[in-house]
Amino acid sequence: MIKVIKGGVCAAKGFTASGIHAGIRKNKTKKDLSLIYSATPAVAASVYTTNKVKGAPLTVTKAHIADGYARAIICNSGNANTCNANGVEIAEQTCEILANELGISASDVVVASTGVIGQPLDITPIASGIPALVAGLSADGSNDAAEGIMTTDTRKKEIAVSFTVGGVECKMGGIAKGSGMIHPNMATMLVFITTDCKISPKMLQKALSTDVENTFNMVSVDGDTSTNDMVTVLANGEAGNEEIVAEGEGFTAFMEALNALTVFLCKKIAGDGEGATKMIECRVRGAKDVATAKTVAKSVICSSLVKAAMFGSDANWGRVLCAIGYSGADTDVHKIDVSFRSQKGEVQVCAYGAGVDFSEELAKAVLLEEEILIDILLRDGEGESVAWGCDLTYDYVKINGDYRT
Repeated sequence: MIKVIKGGVCAAKGFTASGIHAGIRKNKTKKDLSLIYSATPAVAASVYTTNKVKGAPLTVTKAHIADGYARAIICNSGNANTCNANGVEIAEQTCEILANELGISASDVVVASTGVIGQPLDITPIASGIPALVAGLSADGSNDAAEGIMTTDTRKKEIAVSFTVGGVECKMGGIAKGSGMIHPNMATMLVFITTDCKISPKMLQKALSTDVENTFNMVSVDGDTSTNDMVTVLANGEAGNEEIVAEGEGFTAFMEALNALTVFLCKKIAGDGEGATKMIECRVRGAKDVATAKTVAKSVICSSLVKAAMFGSDANWGRVLCAIGYSGADTDVHKIDVSFRSQKGEVQVCAYGAGVDFSEELAKAVLLEEEILIDILLRDGEGESVAWGCDLTYDYVKINGDYRT
């Protein structure tokens, strides 16, 4: 049984975290440097952006965890450390300085950055801030770490769960940042997950790579795939369960816990899209297969016209059909049902590809809520999928019109 608990990335045994303002960002009220640390060696797994333009930290991290292990995660906000001539050098220096402070190997450090692309990153505030960052490590530090990785995010994204493997209680926690430039093709923005469950490097990577296909890869805010997307999981095994080395009951329990955590973070990221006022969930049922369901769901939540209609609380269901039609999915458009749902109720707007009479007043009330479900039935098979996005507002343009300056 999976239970939501407190503690974020510090909920699992042996993990501490911290977050400070080091001076990378001009705004002194915002934290800009975060650290997560395992007291014992941890198995590590990551997935990265497929964008050909990649932040230097991803290159360094990939090399560092090639052996399947790590001890610490350090992340700065305010500067993405991407497209910089000395980006790799800065990332490596960050790892070396932190490793010296912690008394570990630099190759056991995962490094990440988020913020503006193409701006020089000075190592000085990072170097001068690391001693305080390490000194601030605490079992209550998850909130500070979650704040330190935020950029245009308006809300911290944090969760922890407990679950059982072979009769032993294990815990898993995660923090995430993501608000704009979100249309991942691996994961989304930055997500850091910790667990005290004992699992082999091979199975941890398998669990993460499998999960992101149905969670973070199904989130889109604005159609832009970031250069710095990364999801990293550290598993230090301190719960004391029998090591998960193959598929079975233990691996299934681990996957269920991971999915509960990642789905929660997906919704938080989608709902906190830049300028967003609503989180949109699109659920597709009755597709020929899962791949088709994914194609349809992603097309709908990515549609600028659907997103704009949701912002205006306008039940313009024709835009949903339009998005399905150009998605490339193999489906019979004459068998499609569409409904809108929220806490205010449900309204069916389309049956078998054609409009039906519905109450505009009810539809407006349903769509005025902060969380909207677009329910689509294709009647072509058993395939199902879910995608998450947000509405498109005036503020999205305002935020991104002068983001750099």
